[in-house]
Amino acid sequence: MSILSLKRGPFVFKRGIITFSLIVICWLSLSACHLHNKTSGASVLEGVPDSTQVGAAHLPDSIAIIKAPFNMPDFKRPVFPSRTIDIRKSGAKQGVLATAIIQHCIDQLSTQGGGTVLIPDGDWFTGRISLKSNINLHLSGDARLHFSGDVKDYQPAVFTRSEGIEVISLGACIYAEGQDNIAITGKGTIYGPKQGGTVRSQVMDSIVIEDFVSYKTPVKNRVYDGKNGGYIFLPMLISPINCTRVFIEGVSLENTAFWNIVPIYCDHVIIRGVTVNSVGIPRGDGMDISSSKNVLIEYCTLSCGDDCFTLKAGRGEDGLRVNIPTDHVVIRNCLAIKGHGGVTCGSETAAMIKNVYVHNCVFEKTNVGIRFKTRRPRGGGGDSLYYENIRMYQTGKAFQWDMLGSTVYVGDLAARLPAREIGPLTPAFKNITFKNIQVDSADWFIKLTAIPESPLTNVTMDNMQIHTHNFFKASDVDKFIIKNAAISTKDSLISLLDTRHLLFENVQFKVPGDSLTVDIKGPKSADILFKNCEPDHPKGWKTSAYPVQASK
Repeated sequence: MSILSLKRGPFVFKRGIITFSLIVICWLSLSACHLHNKTSGASVLEGVPDSTQVGAAHLPDSIAIIKAPFNMPDFKRPVFPSRTIDIRKSGAKQGVLATAIIQHCIDQLSTQGGGTVLIPDGDWFTGRISLKSNINLHLSGDARLHFSGDVKDYQPAVFTRSEGIEVISLGACIYAEGQDNIAITGKGTIYGPKQGGTVRSQVMDSIVIEDFVSYKTPVKNRVYDGKNGGYIFLPMLISPINCTRVFIEGVSLENTAFWNIVPIYCDHVIIRGVTVNSVGIPRGDGMDISSSKNVLIEYCTLSCGDDCFTLKAGRGEDGLRVNIPTDHVVIRNCLAIKGHGGVTCGSETAAMIKNVYVHNCVFEKTNVGIRFKTRRPRGGGGDSLYYENIRMYQTGKAFQWDMLGSTVYVGDLAARLPAREIGPLTPAFKNITFKNIQVDSADWFIKLTAIPESPLTNVTMDNMQIHTHNFFKASDVDKFIIKNAAISTKDSLISLLDTRHLLFENVQFKVPGDSLTVDIKGPKSADILFKNCEPDHPKGWKTSAYPVQASK
């Protein structure tokens, strides 16, 4: 043994004792923390992703089996015949409008039983193109498909739905009606109508659409084709309508004039690995699932000028007439970077949004993380909505319900009182579950405005780690549970109006002065309970319950 080893021997022994002691101390500390977490409600959130684990950059080749609170199809990648047509070989040239050539390739291949229409590397220009059954429109990695800004390149008008109301107008840049097994794939980029054209100047945006298009007018007479300088409704970037087996993968979308990806009345839709950038574009929604069912959205990255992932089901009387809900939708492993809402239900919800499962998603710098909005004259709402393993950074409001809207859009109906008579256009949100949610930073935890004749009903939040400036403001709620949570806010106020059956259970409140303040108003406010919380009841309360009975 060397002299150095002999000299180090006692030190190594002592260091071993010190190391062992530190391990024991750390273990005891962790055990104490775990015990404290169990009793106070705070818990370490396992399974919540961060932005390095989700989004288009992490798209796997295969589609994993879906495990949702409801039954979903076993989604598979579509299969197309091996035929491929390169648009160059049919005469398309870069820098020259190639609408007719691209459409001819699609039509020709479809009549042969299907295959792939290839948009090769380079800059290609086109007007509206319509997909046909068994066609895969594939964009090579350096392909850039630019859509015209002129109305004439989207004529004749086609059947579509704009903001939840059926019309005959420009449709979408990439459109399909009544087709089966269609796809848009590849690593290329699709650009919406160029700036400065008639598409953007002839748009009808002076009043809300339901005041411009009467639901009493037959759809065939709701024609807004832009002829002779007349009004049009903006084309979406990609919108199949009445289609089955729709597959969109890998592409990037830029410069849309309106909503980006909008399946309408579709069944069996897969959207994966898509990147959207519409920051700065009004009404530049990322994806709007409109009255469609059996939808999977995964590994997408959205940066939007409006809502990011959006669920809709028709607007007002016209939506009730069509009466097709959005149903059975899974959104997973997605990333929202900027936008009005990370995931939004509404505001067009006439036929209901139901059976939605959002999980393993991250929202960064969105105005709202999870958003619910509808209006009194728009009807519908949402039911059986599930959110799990969600993380939010630098969010405005982590959770928001807004069922009143603005007088600009709905007039006097935006006033909370008087309560209106319940009818077909009375919206309702109910049966909503949140689990394993981490909010690292936000302005608000919850900002909730329901309506007195239709309160928000049956919401459960379980296993939450929350860090916000402002806490909780709610009106017109019946049964709202927050349990197993650690909530850290710079404002200790819980403000309630006509809120009943509100339960905080096993919650640790980290608020200024360790003192919780509750401001309760409204004759229906009742049954507000703090159970096994820290602090155990709000400032000025003698017990942990607010015992006022609800008005009958």
